[in-house]
Amino acid sequence: MGLVVIVFVVFLLLGMPIAFMLGLTGVAHLFAIGNPTFLSIIPQRMFGGVNQFSLLCIPFFVLAGDLMNKGGITERIMGFVRECVGFLRGGLAYAAVIVAMILSAILGSANAVAAILCAVLIAEMKKDGYDEDFSASLIASSGVLGPIIPPSVTFILYSVLTGTSVNKMFIAGIVPGILIGLGYILVIRYYTKKRNYPKIKEKFEPKEVFKAFVKAAPSLVVPVVIVGGVLGGVFTPTESGAVAVAIALISGLAYRTLKISELPEILLNTGITTAAIMFIVAFGNIIGWTLAIDQLPAKMAQGILGVTTNKNLVMLMILLALIIIGCVMEAFAALLIFVPVFAPIAKAVGIDPIHFGIIFSVMINIGLITPPVGMLLFVTSNISKVPLGKINKAILPFVGVAFVVTFILAFVPDLVMFLPNLIAK
Repeated sequence: MGLVVIVFVVFLLLGMPIAFMLGLTGVAHLFAIGNPTFLSIIPQRMFGGVNQFSLLCIPFFVLAGDLMNKGGITERIMGFVRECVGFLRGGLAYAAVIVAMILSAILGSANAVAAILCAVLIAEMKKDGYDEDFSASLIASSGVLGPIIPPSVTFILYSVLTGTSVNKMFIAGIVPGILIGLGYILVIRYYTKKRNYPKIKEKFEPKEVFKAFVKAAPSLVVPVVIVGGVLGGVFTPTESGAVAVAIALISGLAYRTLKISELPEILLNTGITTAAIMFIVAFGNIIGWTLAIDQLPAKMAQGILGVTTNKNLVMLMILLALIIIGCVMEAFAALLIFVPVFAPIAKAVGIDPIHFGIIFSVMINIGLITPPVGMLLFVTSNISKVPLGKINKAILPFVGVAFVVTFILAFVPDLVMFLPNLIAK
């Protein structure tokens, strides 16, 4: 096993693409096990990893997001939210979090949410007197909501790896996403008072809010369809994604913000993004399979359960491990490697698989903004041109709040399971 760890760390330090890093580490693990005859089964395992019906919703969500982005969704949603909260001091910062939550229910991607907010808000926040480190850290933190508020590729992959319900994962992710967003708002409130950030407008104007709502209505319908359809049992996640694509396409053409000539490029981008995700899943399935052959999950379970069978202590141990993992490893890699290891342990001590899946997914996504290697820190720094060192320091309050909320969710499972249990009844 030592050889496998060395190979993985070397590939990680060399910056090898995630898919190849996972696949080659899995191959190294097969040689370490001492049974290279398993090599002939690798293509079958790769195909089996992506040949899952639940994964079919990924291209629909990606395509819906691309269509809405090209169709001017962000500007219309931002206009509506600005009218709603612009009369508050620090209103533009509050608007950033609220818009991120709405976009997250459409795009499902941390990078996409952060990139769009950077393009729309960085210059505007600077003009209004917001400190650049605060603006960049706020946007990076808000991007984390992308893979937490459903639809979420992270939830889909967890469901595929563990055999849990995608529907229930989507439903269970709503409350955690909202609570983390509210936690960010508390941080904004503190800094708004401390630094005296400005208002966007002097007073709340219902007429202007209504006008902005009418303009944004088609954009706001998409997250309602995706989340509401799954919540109400009207659609499966895949069907809701397909309906969201239809609404996004129709609204974009109706508003004339989307051109037919742009569709080939959008479809190509969707294909590339989906292929990249499937590529990672296929190669990640190799290492998941080799860990199962080596019985590593069972060995780790025996080791941990030999120390304690208290589910709260086991949850605490896993959370502490995930903090370290999130600081040094990309979210997809962490998901594909450690879900097969930790999920059986959680199940063995009586932790609900849906509850554990939400906590695991949230923790590794917080890693996207955790220094030193959080991916969103680099994305935001590159787009906003704010030095990485400044963002790393300014983002710590947002990271701290996200961790506090997640620990509360971990040890008060009813907060996570309330909606899934309510709808199941």
